[in-house]
Amino acid sequence: MTTKADFSPEEWTVILEAPPSAGLLVSAASRGGTFREPMAMSKAYVEARSQHGESELLDEIVAANPKVDHTRFHSAEELREACLEHIRNAVALPVGKATDEEVDGYRRFVLTLSNRVASAHKENDQSVSPAEAEAIQQISTALGSPSS
Repeated sequence: MTTKADFSPEEWTVILEAPPSAGLLVSAASRGGTFREPMAMSKAYVEARSQHGESELLDEIVAANPKVDHTRFHSAEELREACLEHIRNAVALPVGKATDEEVDGYRRFVLTLSNRVASAHKENDQSVSPAEAEAIQQISTALGSPSS
């Protein structure tokens, strides 16, 4: 089993930043839901904690307080690129250190969190706006494909 001890402190910070970066990207994709979307992100962590024991790596990730990059971005494009870079860098770190199942579990957690944030409020009678759906697709691409 892979644990926090398998990563440097800098690597661990990157791993912890990706899920909230994904949530931020989805939240910023479409206006509104400023209260519901962070609550949805918190609920994704609580839900993942309730599945304790399936992956020691994921257990340690969701046990930590979510780490958010507090950089101020000058544009929505700059924010999007930074969040996607966090996600790409984070998913690359456990590859080779963690099992395929652990890496896939991490990917699933980030996508689940993204979907929960997108579904936190309705816009124009849609549970997920087109902008949020596009952000989730970008996150999925940044995460790479799960192992077969």
